[in-house]
Amino acid sequence: MDNFSDHFSFNLVNKKEKEKDRIHTQELDKMVLHTSSSPHTVLIVIDTSIKNDIVTSILHMHIANHPLTKTVYHAVFITSMEAELFAIRCGINQACIKENVAKIIVVTDSIHTAKKIFDSKSHPFQSHTVAILSELWGFFNSSRNNSIEFWECSSRLK
Repeated sequence: MDNFSDHFSFNLVNKKEKEKDRIHTQELDKMVLHTSSSPHTVLIVIDTSIKNDIVTSILHMHIANHPLTKTVYHAVFITSMEAELFAIRCGINQACIKENVAKIIVVTDSIHTAKKIFDSKSHPFQSHTVAILSELWGFFNSSRNNSIEFWECSSRLK
């Protein structure tokens, strides 16, 4: 990933400062409006929750001039981090098979999990990160201009 470090970014919210949180929310709104008309940008919004040991991951994907896609995954007895990585993996996989995609934007309330993808230290969910990085490697190699952004969205904003 060192070769592609300028192709991915993280947009974090400062939850401790309300004014910065409000500004981040406005930036998130502007980004969604701007990308909704771009035929080369895929917007992926992921939400994961656990209730009674059942994980539900909902993935919404939007590309301009295409219908909004909603995918729901259910799993039992896994952690929220594993479910979130799985949903990110599925979203990136779906985005990478679309033609003429140059930018992928992932919006999640679990940005710390998304950062694990690019963490070279050993952790229990590396099988997901290896699969995601493999997909991104192909995506970045297909064009030096391709990029991915991760946007944090507080749970209370959804």
